[in-house]
Amino acid sequence: MIHLPECTVEDYLRENCPGDDVDAIDFYGTKIRWNTVFSQAEEVARSLRALGFGEGDQIPVFLANVPEFIYLLLAAEKIGASLLCRDNTLQENIDAVSKCGARAIIAQDWLSQDDLGRYLADTNVERVVLVDACQSCRREDMPDYVRANLDHHYPAEKAHGPKTLSWDEFLTLGTSYIGEVCAPKDIDRPLFRAYTSGSTGPSKQVIHSARTMLSVIAQMNFYAGASEYRPTWMVTSLPPTLVAVVVAMVLMPLASNKLLILNPYCAVEDVDLELMRNKPNSWPIIPMFIETVMRNGRVPKDYDLSHLTAAGAGSESYNNNQMRRAQKFLEDHNCHIRFTTGYGNSEAGSNMTLPMTPHPMGNGNVGVPMLYNVISIFEPGTQNELTYDQMGEICVSGPGLMLGYDNPKATAKALQTHEDGLTWLHTGDIGWMNEDGVIYVQTRGKATRFGGGDLATLPLENIVADANIEGIDDEFFVLVPDVEHTRYFVPYLYVVLKDGYTLADIEGPVRSCLPEEYMQPIEIRQLKARPFFHFKTNRIGLTQKILAEKTQKTDEMDALNDRQ
Repeated sequence: MIHLPECTVEDYLRENCPGDDVDAIDFYGTKIRWNTVFSQAEEVARSLRALGFGEGDQIPVFLANVPEFIYLLLAAEKIGASLLCRDNTLQENIDAVSKCGARAIIAQDWLSQDDLGRYLADTNVERVVLVDACQSCRREDMPDYVRANLDHHYPAEKAHGPKTLSWDEFLTLGTSYIGEVCAPKDIDRPLFRAYTSGSTGPSKQVIHSARTMLSVIAQMNFYAGASEYRPTWMVTSLPPTLVAVVVAMVLMPLASNKLLILNPYCAVEDVDLELMRNKPNSWPIIPMFIETVMRNGRVPKDYDLSHLTAAGAGSESYNNNQMRRAQKFLEDHNCHIRFTTGYGNSEAGSNMTLPMTPHPMGNGNVGVPMLYNVISIFEPGTQNELTYDQMGEICVSGPGLMLGYDNPKATAKALQTHEDGLTWLHTGDIGWMNEDGVIYVQTRGKATRFGGGDLATLPLENIVADANIEGIDDEFFVLVPDVEHTRYFVPYLYVVLKDGYTLADIEGPVRSCLPEEYMQPIEIRQLKARPFFHFKTNRIGLTQKILAEKTQKTDEMDALNDRQ
């Protein structure tokens, strides 16, 4: 039986630590032992106090997925503060810092002098701690392509001046601090603040505590386990500004006796090279990554992928065409495990479900609720619960739910207390559940077409995928607001075609396979490759482009009418 922790993150890690002298982290060949993790957290906590941070404060952190981030998280917990993490535009980052009122920020040493000036001018910031990218590793131990990508981060003029501190100078501050360091333990106070990706709309700040994060970690820490050897777990490219990264990809493997391989400076286009170089047992395979591995063509046909003990796509929906291609790729490379899809979100603390492979994968099957989660389907926009096999809004009640957003109105809309007395997170995602409790996620938000018919991206994509239309390599739908009918939507289909094929070759078969008139796309557009934004298919960018085109056409027609 899995028991939910009633302790701090540090206490949980200590409880599950295999030994102080055991390696916890591999950072480009530099092994960091558990005793270093805990001692560094102590030093950082003292230095944060010396820098002026205390209980209830927010500490803005703009770091890649480096060991220093882990030290900062544990240190923030010690002093009763929370980390505030964001990696959006400079103005959005500045707004977040300004709102929290912090007088210091912690950033990578590739912060530019111009950006430093903006923080000093537009916020209350008086000190900036700059963390060398190779503070905890040796640059010469990195592959050439990783070093090259790291170099691209640096501006012509790096931040410098009397307002900046190096990481070593920051730690030196703590040596002379003589005040109280540790706040009273409180596992329910805010500890981690991150922003949603913004891939489907404006990003929102999500707030989590030690309790909410650990409740998810504890239900997952058997994942990709082993009894005969100590597994390795590699995280590539993803920043610790996402709840899923911190909870499911960093803390979870640390808490389950896996060697965590941090690989933040690997360019997305080189994840295939790092997969083959490190040969991890587990690797969080978001769709963007596995697509890159399959399409780069650099993995030899005889390369043995059997070092992977688990493989599945999270982050966004994965249609049947993508599933088949990924499963075939694994099989072709001697990796005979089931490729699965998962489901979760930042507001639920990361993962909400676990794979249910006895049921056929595909069609949106994301598995069953984790042990302590209750998931049900409700009529969208209401608290009316639906029954099995009925499409509606996916809602979850469980211990991993966020404390809230930083916006009370948005929090009240997302977290609702129902008549059963439970607090339910209304995800906005649409799907259904069968009688075995298997959840099928279909689309984001309810989208109705004028004249009738509910549009859902995944079912539409799967109809086209299962038609096996010759010439289509990849395809996905984008639902765009109908400019002529408020609150309605219209579908656009984007396709990546195989060599030698044109839109004229596939348009007829596509339209023939879609059985209902409301499913017919307004237009089929060709792309060279699936575009991504914040590691997800860039549907919001494509939507904005279409709406901009429509606005331009309207303006041109108005101008033409004026001339006539």
